[in-house]
Amino acid sequence: QVQLVESGGGLVQAGGSLRLSCAASGRTFSGYAMAWFRQAPGKEREFVGAISWSGNTNYADSVKGRFAISRDNAKNSVYLQMNSLKPEDTAVYYCAGSGSWLEKRSTAYNYWGQGTQVTVSS
Repeated sequence: QVQLVESGGGLVQAGGSLRLSCAASGRTFSGYAMAWFRQAPGKEREFVGAISWSGNTNYADSVKGRFAISRDNAKNSVYLQMNSLKPEDTAVYYCAGSGSWLEKRSTAYNYWGQGTQVTVSS
């Protein structure tokens, strides 16, 4: 059993920064690739980025250069540092676990957190 809990969301102005955290429980966590997805109202869930167990990263073009994923396997935690935020980044952000850091399909991920709201004002 793997459980993920996101935190760190909030309201920020455009151009600001925010760091999201994902705390995980479960014996197999460190061996999983982890990913961040986001979903805005009325929109489909979209891939943000992923990170392998050893730190290889993969980002969506829309966030490349602005967002950074990191993980601390000893702490069973994954992070999403978001800089230069834009209003279009507004969404509920979800942490997810999978077996491949190259996987961008939401349906391929087996474990999900409850989500944390990020709102970016103009």
